Amino acid sequence: MRRRAGFGRTTVAAAAAVISLALSGCSVEPNAPDMVRFQAGVAQGRAADAKAAADAKGSGKVDCRVAKCIALTFDGGPGKDTPKLLDILKEEKVPATFFLLGEKHVLRYPDVVRRMHREGHELANHTWTHRILIHFGEEEVRSELSRTQDAIRQVSGVTPTLMRPPQGRTNPMVTGVARELGLTQVLWNATARDYSTTDPALIESRILAQAERDGIILLHDIYDGTVPSVPGIVAKLKKRGYTFVTVPQMIAPAVAQPGQVLRPTY
Repeated sequence: MRRRAGFGRTTVAAAAAVISLALSGCSVEPNAPDMVRFQAGVAQGRAADAKAAADAKGSGKVDCRVAKCIALTFDGGPGKDTPKLLDILKEEKVPATFFLLGEKHVLRYPDVVRRMHREGHELANHTWTHRILIHFGEEEVRSELSRTQDAIRQVSGVTPTLMRPPQGRTNPMVTGVARELGLTQVLWNATARDYSTTDPALIESRILAQAERDGIILLHDIYDGTVPSVPGIVAKLKKRGYTFVTVPQMIAPAVAQPGQVLRPTY
């Protein structure tokens, strides 16, 4: 019987582990959010969205102990290109996990966040301003994470259970705050370094070269070359027999615990 690579059912790194990786960065879009626009319409359609999201997630049950699974994740958004990305994912019937920035993204694009939830994607936390958390004290880290939790909850009615520390950098203090806030830390094993190129073909080739069963792909929906690369990535990975899942689907029936670090291992 083939041993399942990657997470198995319990591959969760020790909560106090310090992760040392070759990691990518994200950028933050300029300009202050329009708080009035953010507040307007948040409650409208909440019940209908919740039902649609439940229906969307319920229709995509996958057992990754059997299926050849891979998780597509996006950091740093929403951004101007995220609606186009959602169109692509909807057409391809691909669920994704979105690690959202708070201040200049969730607040600027609340309708896009609500659409993500409505269409069955997983909403997750990528901090308020993309600070490298290990460089700050406990209170600053708590603020970066809790403010984003509050914004996502206010927009969508969803309280995230996953977070991705900027550049994947974590330590015992960050782990403790994540545990306190009910957040599991999620890393990755495939990245295109899409912050360094606008070439969709290069982004696609980098991901295809790193894709593995039970892997987690890191992309950013805020860079110009990324969204155009997604159709090719999806089509070629489907041709290889992969099934796309969210991060919680990947590890089910196991349930990630607050403060723990999830990362694919081979």
